[in-house]
Amino acid sequence: MKILVVVDSINIEDSSGSKANVAMIQNLASAGFEVSVYHYTLKNIQLSDILCFAIPEIKFSPYYFLSRTQRVLARNFGWNLMPFFEKIFGFSFTFFNDTNSIFKALKQSTFKPDLVITLSKGASFRPHYAILKMPELHSKWLAYIHDPYPFHYYPRPYNWVEPGYQLKEAFFRSVSEKAKFSGFPSQLLKEWMGSYFDNFLKTGIIMPHQNAKYQIQGTSFPKYFDNTKFNILHAGNLMKQRSPKGLIEGFKLFLKNNPEARKDSKLILLGNASYHSVMLKEYGDNNPEIYIYNGNIAFDTVYNLQKNSSVNVILESKSEISPFLPAKFPHCVEANKAILSLAPYYSETRRLLGNDYPFYAEVDQDFVIANIIEDLYQLWKVNPDNLNLNRKDLVEYLSADNLKNIIRSLQ
Repeated sequence: MKILVVVDSINIEDSSGSKANVAMIQNLASAGFEVSVYHYTLKNIQLSDILCFAIPEIKFSPYYFLSRTQRVLARNFGWNLMPFFEKIFGFSFTFFNDTNSIFKALKQSTFKPDLVITLSKGASFRPHYAILKMPELHSKWLAYIHDPYPFHYYPRPYNWVEPGYQLKEAFFRSVSEKAKFSGFPSQLLKEWMGSYFDNFLKTGIIMPHQNAKYQIQGTSFPKYFDNTKFNILHAGNLMKQRSPKGLIEGFKLFLKNNPEARKDSKLILLGNASYHSVMLKEYGDNNPEIYIYNGNIAFDTVYNLQKNSSVNVILESKSEISPFLPAKFPHCVEANKAILSLAPYYSETRRLLGNDYPFYAEVDQDFVIANIIEDLYQLWKVNPDNLNLNRKDLVEYLSADNLKNIIRSLQ
Protein backbone atom coordinates (compact mmCIF):
# COMPACT_ATOMS: atom_id res chain seq x y z
CA MET A 1 0.00 0.00 0.00
CA LYS A 2 1.23 3.50 -0.89
CA ILE A 3 0.61 6.16 1.75
CA LEU A 4 0.97 9.90 1.27
CA VAL A 5 1.45 11.74 4.56
CA VAL A 6 0.86 15.50 4.55
CA VAL A 7 2.14 17.06 7.74
CA ASP A 8 2.84 20.45 9.27
CA SER A 9 6.26 19.67 10.71
CA ILE A 10 8.74 16.83 11.13
CA ASN A 11 11.14 18.81 13.29
CA ILE A 12 11.11 16.84 16.56
CA GLU A 13 12.62 19.78 18.45
CA ASP A 14 9.79 22.23 17.77
CA SER A 15 6.93 20.57 19.67
CA SER A 16 5.58 17.38 21.18
CA GLY A 17 3.13 17.27 18.28
CA SER A 18 5.97 17.03 15.77
CA LYS A 19 7.58 14.23 17.79
CA ALA A 20 4.26 12.35 17.60
CA ASN A 21 4.03 13.01 13.85
CA VAL A 22 7.52 11.65 13.19
CA ALA A 23 6.85 8.54 15.29
CA MET A 24 3.66 7.90 13.33
CA ILE A 25 5.48 8.27 10.01
CA GLN A 26 8.37 6.04 11.08
CA ASN A 27 6.03 3.30 12.25
CA LEU A 28 4.05 3.45 9.01
CA ALA A 29 7.32 2.79 7.18
CA SER A 30 8.34 0.11 9.71
CA ALA A 31 5.01 -1.60 9.10
CA GLY A 32 6.01 -2.12 5.47
CA PHE A 33 4.01 0.60 3.74
CA GLU A 34 5.51 2.74 0.97
CA VAL A 35 5.43 6.17 2.54
CA SER A 36 5.93 9.56 0.91
CA VAL A 37 5.95 12.61 3.20
CA TYR A 38 5.11 16.17 2.20
CA HIS A 39 5.93 18.46 5.12
CA TYR A 40 5.67 22.19 5.75
CA THR A 41 8.54 22.43 8.24
CA LEU A 42 10.17 25.09 6.02
CA LYS A 43 13.44 23.23 6.56
CA ASN A 44 15.01 20.54 4.43
CA ILE A 45 14.58 17.77 6.99
CA GLN A 46 14.80 14.13 5.92
CA LEU A 47 13.81 10.97 7.74
CA SER A 48 15.93 7.86 7.36
CA ASP A 49 14.76 5.56 4.54
CA ILE A 50 11.60 7.63 3.96
CA LEU A 51 10.99 9.86 0.95
CA CYS A 52 10.42 13.38 2.28
CA PHE A 53 9.57 16.53 0.35
CA ALA A 54 9.93 19.94 2.02
CA ILE A 55 7.05 22.09 0.77
CA PRO A 56 8.31 25.58 -0.17
CA GLU A 57 6.43 28.66 1.00
CA ILE A 58 4.77 30.76 -1.70
CA LYS A 59 6.44 34.16 -1.45
CA PHE A 60 4.74 35.97 -4.31
CA SER A 61 1.04 36.21 -3.53
CA PRO A 62 -1.45 38.67 -2.03
CA TYR A 63 -1.71 36.55 1.14
CA TYR A 64 2.07 36.56 1.60
CA PHE A 65 2.20 40.33 1.14
CA LEU A 66 -0.71 40.92 3.52
CA SER A 67 0.72 38.61 6.18
CA ARG A 68 4.11 40.33 6.12
CA THR A 69 2.51 43.78 6.13
CA GLN A 70 0.48 42.85 9.18
CA ARG A 71 3.61 41.61 10.97
CA VAL A 72 5.45 44.87 10.23
CA LEU A 73 2.52 46.91 11.58
CA ALA A 74 2.36 44.78 14.72
CA ARG A 75 6.12 44.93 15.30
CA ASN A 76 6.66 48.63 14.56
CA PHE A 77 3.40 50.21 15.67
CA GLY A 78 1.80 47.65 17.97
CA TRP A 79 -1.19 47.31 15.63
CA ASN A 80 -2.37 43.70 15.89
CA LEU A 81 -5.07 43.62 13.23
CA MET A 82 -5.29 39.85 12.89
CA PRO A 83 -8.13 39.32 15.41
CA PHE A 84 -10.20 41.72 13.31
CA PHE A 85 -9.37 39.95 10.03
CA GLU A 86 -9.77 36.47 11.53
CA LYS A 87 -13.22 37.44 12.74
CA ILE A 88 -14.11 38.19 9.11
CA PHE A 89 -12.19 35.47 7.27
CA GLY A 90 -11.85 32.81 9.98
CA PHE A 91 -8.09 32.45 9.59
CA SER A 92 -4.94 34.54 9.29
CA PHE A 93 -3.39 35.61 6.01
CA THR A 94 -0.42 33.42 6.91
CA PHE A 95 -2.72 30.41 7.27
CA PHE A 96 -4.19 31.00 3.81
CA ASN A 97 -0.75 31.40 2.26
CA ASP A 98 0.50 28.27 4.00
CA THR A 99 -2.44 26.13 2.90
CA ASN A 100 -2.09 27.41 -0.67
CA SER A 101 1.59 26.45 -0.55
CA ILE A 102 0.68 22.92 0.55
CA PHE A 103 -2.06 22.68 -2.07
CA LYS A 104 0.29 23.80 -4.85
CA ALA A 105 2.97 21.27 -3.88
CA LEU A 106 0.47 18.42 -3.75
CA LYS A 107 -0.94 19.34 -7.15
CA GLN A 108 2.53 18.98 -8.60
CA SER A 109 3.17 15.62 -6.92
CA THR A 110 3.43 12.54 -9.13
CA PHE A 111 3.02 10.11 -6.20
CA LYS A 112 -0.15 8.01 -6.58
CA PRO A 113 -1.23 7.00 -3.08
CA ASP A 114 -3.76 4.44 -1.95
CA LEU A 115 -4.25 6.37 1.28
CA VAL A 116 -3.69 10.02 2.22
CA ILE A 117 -3.11 10.85 5.89
CA THR A 118 -3.10 14.45 7.11
CA LEU A 119 -1.22 15.16 10.35
CA SER A 120 -0.99 18.51 12.05
CA LYS A 121 0.16 20.10 15.29
CA GLY A 122 -1.10 22.69 17.72
CA ALA A 123 -4.22 24.37 16.38
CA SER A 124 -3.24 24.79 12.73
CA PHE A 125 -4.66 21.79 10.78
CA ARG A 126 -3.18 23.31 7.63
CA PRO A 127 -2.83 19.98 5.78
CA HIS A 128 -6.52 19.26 6.38
CA TYR A 129 -7.54 22.61 4.92
CA ALA A 130 -5.38 22.01 1.84
CA ILE A 131 -6.79 18.53 1.19
CA LEU A 132 -10.34 19.89 1.44
CA LYS A 133 -9.59 21.71 -1.82
CA MET A 134 -8.65 18.42 -3.52
CA PRO A 135 -11.88 16.40 -3.88
CA GLU A 136 -10.05 13.81 -5.99
CA LEU A 137 -8.35 12.66 -2.77
CA HIS A 138 -11.36 12.62 -0.44
CA SER A 139 -12.21 8.97 -1.13
CA LYS A 140 -8.78 7.91 0.18
CA TRP A 141 -8.34 10.57 2.89
CA LEU A 142 -7.75 9.82 6.57
CA ALA A 143 -7.94 13.05 8.57
CA TYR A 144 -6.02 12.64 11.82
CA ILE A 145 -7.39 14.76 14.68
CA HIS A 146 -4.76 15.06 17.42
CA ASP A 147 -6.60 17.53 19.67
CA PRO A 148 -10.09 19.08 19.95
CA TYR A 149 -10.85 21.77 17.39
CA PRO A 150 -11.77 24.64 17.37
CA PHE A 151 -10.41 25.84 20.72
CA HIS A 152 -13.82 26.48 22.27
CA TYR A 153 -14.48 22.73 21.99
CA TYR A 154 -11.70 22.01 24.49
CA PRO A 155 -12.95 20.83 27.88
CA ARG A 156 -12.66 23.20 30.81
CA PRO A 157 -10.46 24.78 32.06
CA TYR A 158 -9.49 25.54 28.45
CA ASN A 159 -12.10 28.11 27.52
CA TRP A 160 -10.61 30.34 24.84
CA VAL A 161 -12.97 31.40 22.05
CA GLU A 162 -11.04 32.34 18.93
CA PRO A 163 -11.96 35.12 16.49
CA GLY A 164 -13.91 33.69 13.57
CA TYR A 165 -14.86 30.57 15.51
CA GLN A 166 -17.98 30.03 13.38
CA LEU A 167 -15.85 29.72 10.23
CA LYS A 168 -13.48 27.36 12.03
CA GLU A 169 -16.48 25.22 12.99
CA ALA A 170 -17.61 25.17 9.37
CA PHE A 171 -14.10 24.13 8.27
CA PHE A 172 -14.04 21.18 10.65
CA ARG A 173 -17.58 20.16 9.80
CA SER A 174 -16.40 19.91 6.19
CA VAL A 175 -13.45 17.77 7.30
CA SER A 176 -15.80 15.45 9.18
CA GLU A 177 -18.04 15.11 6.12
CA LYS A 178 -15.45 14.91 3.31
CA ALA A 179 -12.75 12.64 4.76
CA LYS A 180 -13.53 8.96 4.24
CA PHE A 181 -11.76 8.12 7.50
CA SER A 182 -10.90 10.07 10.61
CA GLY A 183 -8.19 9.08 13.04
CA PHE A 184 -7.85 9.90 16.73
CA PRO A 185 -5.06 9.15 19.20
CA SER A 186 -7.59 8.25 21.89
CA GLN A 187 -11.00 6.69 22.31
CA LEU A 188 -12.13 9.57 24.52
CA LEU A 189 -11.14 12.17 21.91
CA LYS A 190 -13.11 10.36 19.20
CA GLU A 191 -16.18 10.37 21.45
CA TRP A 192 -15.57 14.00 22.45
CA MET A 193 -15.27 15.30 18.88
CA GLY A 194 -18.11 13.03 17.76
CA SER A 195 -20.39 14.86 20.19
CA TYR A 196 -19.85 18.01 18.09
CA PHE A 197 -19.47 16.48 14.61
CA ASP A 198 -21.40 13.23 14.64
CA ASN A 199 -19.89 11.94 11.40
CA PHE A 200 -16.61 11.36 13.26
CA LEU A 201 -18.40 8.61 15.18
CA LYS A 202 -19.07 6.86 11.86
CA THR A 203 -15.66 7.33 10.24
CA GLY A 204 -13.41 7.40 13.29
CA ILE A 205 -10.68 4.89 14.11
CA ILE A 206 -8.21 4.93 17.00
CA MET A 207 -4.57 5.42 15.98
CA PRO A 208 -2.64 6.03 19.21
CA HIS A 209 0.55 8.05 19.30
CA GLN A 210 3.33 5.67 18.35
CA ASN A 211 6.20 4.12 20.24
CA ALA A 212 8.79 4.45 17.47
CA LYS A 213 12.36 3.28 17.79
CA TYR A 214 14.70 6.14 18.64
CA GLN A 215 18.48 6.06 18.89
CA ILE A 216 19.87 8.25 21.66
CA GLN A 217 22.76 10.28 20.31
CA GLY A 218 24.46 10.85 23.66
CA THR A 219 24.39 8.91 26.92
CA SER A 220 25.94 11.38 29.37
CA PHE A 221 23.76 12.96 32.04
CA PRO A 222 23.48 16.68 32.86
CA LYS A 223 25.06 17.71 36.15
CA TYR A 224 21.71 18.03 37.93
CA PHE A 225 20.92 14.34 37.36
CA ASP A 226 22.33 11.52 39.50
CA ASN A 227 21.04 8.21 38.22
CA THR A 228 21.74 6.52 41.55
CA LYS A 229 19.04 8.61 43.22
CA PHE A 230 15.27 8.25 43.41
CA ASN A 231 14.46 10.67 40.59
CA ILE A 232 10.93 11.81 39.76
CA LEU A 233 10.89 13.49 36.35
CA HIS A 234 8.29 15.67 34.68
CA ALA A 235 9.45 16.59 31.18
CA GLY A 236 7.16 18.76 29.06
CA ASN A 237 5.51 22.13 28.77
CA LEU A 238 3.48 23.31 31.73
CA MET A 239 0.73 25.38 30.17
CA LYS A 240 -1.39 27.78 32.20
CA GLN A 241 -3.96 25.04 32.85
CA ARG A 242 -1.33 22.50 33.98
CA SER A 243 -0.15 23.66 37.36
CA PRO A 244 2.60 21.60 39.00
CA LYS A 245 1.75 22.95 42.46
CA GLY A 246 0.03 19.76 43.65
CA LEU A 247 2.99 17.65 42.50
CA ILE A 248 5.53 19.90 44.20
CA GLU A 249 3.55 20.16 47.43
CA GLY A 250 3.04 16.40 47.40
CA PHE A 251 6.79 15.87 46.99
CA LYS A 252 7.55 18.31 49.82
CA LEU A 253 5.06 16.52 52.08
CA PHE A 254 6.67 13.19 51.19
CA LEU A 255 10.05 14.58 52.29
CA LYS A 256 8.53 15.97 55.49
CA ASN A 257 7.06 12.58 56.34
CA ASN A 258 10.23 10.74 55.28
CA PRO A 259 13.20 12.96 56.23
CA GLU A 260 15.63 10.14 55.55
CA ALA A 261 14.62 10.34 51.86
CA ARG A 262 16.05 13.85 51.41
CA LYS A 263 19.56 12.58 50.75
CA ASP A 264 18.58 10.38 47.81
CA SER A 265 15.38 11.87 46.33
CA LYS A 266 14.94 14.52 43.66
CA LEU A 267 12.04 16.07 41.75
CA ILE A 268 13.03 17.37 38.32
CA LEU A 269 10.80 19.63 36.22
CA LEU A 270 11.97 20.37 32.67
CA GLY A 271 10.19 22.44 30.03
CA ASN A 272 8.59 25.77 29.28
CA ALA A 273 6.48 27.00 32.19
CA SER A 274 6.17 30.76 31.70
CA TYR A 275 2.75 30.97 33.37
CA HIS A 276 4.17 29.41 36.54
CA SER A 277 7.64 30.99 36.48
CA VAL A 278 7.28 33.04 39.69
CA MET A 279 5.94 30.10 41.68
CA LEU A 280 8.54 27.71 40.27
CA LYS A 281 11.42 30.08 41.02
CA GLU A 282 10.32 30.30 44.63
CA TYR A 283 10.09 26.53 44.94
CA GLY A 284 13.45 26.03 43.24
CA ASP A 285 15.24 28.63 45.36
CA ASN A 286 13.99 27.21 48.65
CA ASN A 287 14.07 23.47 48.04
CA PRO A 288 17.43 21.94 47.05
CA GLU A 289 15.73 18.59 46.41
CA ILE A 290 13.81 20.16 43.52
CA TYR A 291 15.44 21.07 40.20
CA ILE A 292 13.50 23.25 37.78
CA TYR A 293 14.50 24.32 34.28
CA ASN A 294 12.04 26.71 32.64
CA GLY A 295 12.88 26.38 28.94
CA ASN A 296 13.44 24.02 26.04
CA ILE A 297 15.52 20.88 26.48
CA ALA A 298 16.85 18.87 23.54
CA PHE A 299 14.83 15.72 22.89
CA ASP A 300 17.92 13.51 23.15
CA THR A 301 18.50 14.70 26.70
CA VAL A 302 14.86 14.33 27.75
CA TYR A 303 14.55 10.87 26.24
CA ASN A 304 17.71 9.70 27.99
CA LEU A 305 16.50 11.07 31.33
CA GLN A 306 13.09 9.44 30.94
CA LYS A 307 14.75 6.06 30.44
CA ASN A 308 16.97 6.53 33.51
CA SER A 309 14.62 8.18 36.00
CA SER A 310 12.82 6.19 38.67
CA VAL A 311 9.40 7.68 37.93
CA ASN A 312 8.02 9.63 34.95
CA VAL A 313 5.19 12.06 35.61
CA ILE A 314 2.34 12.69 33.17
CA LEU A 315 0.64 15.84 34.44
CA GLU A 316 -2.66 17.04 32.99
CA SER A 317 -5.03 19.86 33.83
CA LYS A 318 -7.63 19.93 36.59
CA SER A 319 -10.84 19.06 34.80
CA GLU A 320 -13.78 16.68 34.70
CA ILE A 321 -12.33 14.95 31.65
CA SER A 322 -9.09 14.84 29.67
CA PRO A 323 -9.71 13.27 26.25
CA PHE A 324 -6.09 13.79 25.15
CA LEU A 325 -3.47 11.10 24.81
CA PRO A 326 -0.31 13.02 25.80
CA ALA A 327 2.32 12.78 23.08
CA LYS A 328 4.91 11.73 25.65
CA PHE A 329 2.84 8.75 26.80
CA PRO A 330 4.61 6.38 24.34
CA HIS A 331 8.02 7.66 25.49
CA CYS A 332 7.10 6.92 29.09
CA VAL A 333 5.92 3.42 28.16
CA GLU A 334 9.14 2.83 26.22
CA ALA A 335 11.18 4.06 29.19
CA ASN A 336 9.69 1.17 31.17
CA LYS A 337 9.60 3.17 34.39
CA ALA A 338 6.69 3.73 36.74
CA ILE A 339 4.31 6.42 35.53
CA LEU A 340 2.84 8.85 38.05
CA SER A 341 -0.41 9.83 36.36
CA LEU A 342 -1.89 13.12 37.54
CA ALA A 343 -5.09 13.49 35.57
CA PRO A 344 -8.86 13.73 35.82
CA TYR A 345 -10.75 10.56 36.73
CA TYR A 346 -12.01 10.43 33.13
CA SER A 347 -8.81 10.59 31.12
CA GLU A 348 -7.27 8.57 28.31
CA THR A 349 -4.06 8.05 30.26
CA ARG A 350 -5.97 6.52 33.17
CA ARG A 351 -8.13 4.46 30.79
CA LEU A 352 -5.04 2.91 29.22
CA LEU A 353 -3.18 2.35 32.48
CA GLY A 354 -6.30 0.75 33.94
CA ASN A 355 -8.66 1.54 36.79
CA ASP A 356 -6.59 -0.58 39.16
CA TYR A 357 -3.30 1.20 38.35
CA PRO A 358 -1.97 2.26 41.78
CA PHE A 359 0.06 5.38 40.93
CA TYR A 360 -2.77 7.74 39.98
CA ALA A 361 -4.14 10.92 41.58
CA GLU A 362 -5.90 14.12 40.63
CA VAL A 363 -3.43 16.88 39.88
CA ASP A 364 -4.22 18.89 43.06
CA GLN A 365 -4.43 16.00 45.55
CA ASP A 366 -1.12 16.73 47.26
CA PHE A 367 -1.79 14.39 50.21
CA VAL A 368 -2.60 11.50 47.86
CA ILE A 369 0.43 12.36 45.73
CA ALA A 370 2.65 12.33 48.83
CA ASN A 371 1.42 8.85 49.77
CA ILE A 372 1.98 7.54 46.24
CA ILE A 373 5.51 8.94 46.15
CA GLU A 374 6.20 7.27 49.50
CA ASP A 375 4.97 3.93 48.12
CA LEU A 376 7.17 4.36 45.06
CA TYR A 377 10.16 5.30 47.22
CA GLN A 378 9.78 2.25 49.45
CA LEU A 379 9.62 0.00 46.39
CA TRP A 380 12.72 1.71 44.97
CA LYS A 381 14.65 1.27 48.22
CA VAL A 382 14.07 -2.50 48.12
CA ASN A 383 15.06 -2.73 44.44
CA PRO A 384 14.98 -0.01 41.72
CA ASP A 385 13.74 -2.65 39.27
CA ASN A 386 10.51 -2.76 41.29
CA LEU A 387 9.62 0.47 39.49
CA ASN A 388 9.79 -1.03 36.01
CA LEU A 389 6.46 -0.50 34.27
CA ASN A 390 6.46 -3.89 32.49
CA ARG A 391 3.33 -3.27 30.40
CA LYS A 392 3.70 -5.42 27.30
CA ASP A 393 0.07 -4.71 26.44
CA LEU A 394 0.80 -0.99 26.11
CA VAL A 395 4.02 -1.61 24.18
CA GLU A 396 2.00 -3.65 21.68
CA TYR A 397 -0.84 -1.11 21.58
CA LEU A 398 1.63 1.64 20.59
CA SER A 399 3.62 -0.50 18.15
CA ALA A 400 4.12 -0.54 14.39
CA ASP A 401 2.52 -4.00 14.25
CA ASN A 402 -0.70 -2.70 15.76
CA LEU A 403 -0.64 0.32 13.46
CA LYS A 404 -0.23 -2.01 10.49
CA ASN A 405 -3.34 -3.94 11.54
CA ILE A 406 -5.30 -0.70 11.94
CA ILE A 407 -4.37 0.55 8.46
CA ARG A 408 -5.03 -2.87 6.89
CA SER A 409 -8.51 -2.90 8.42
CA LEU A 410 -9.60 0.22 6.49
CA GLN A 411 -12.14 -0.51 3.79
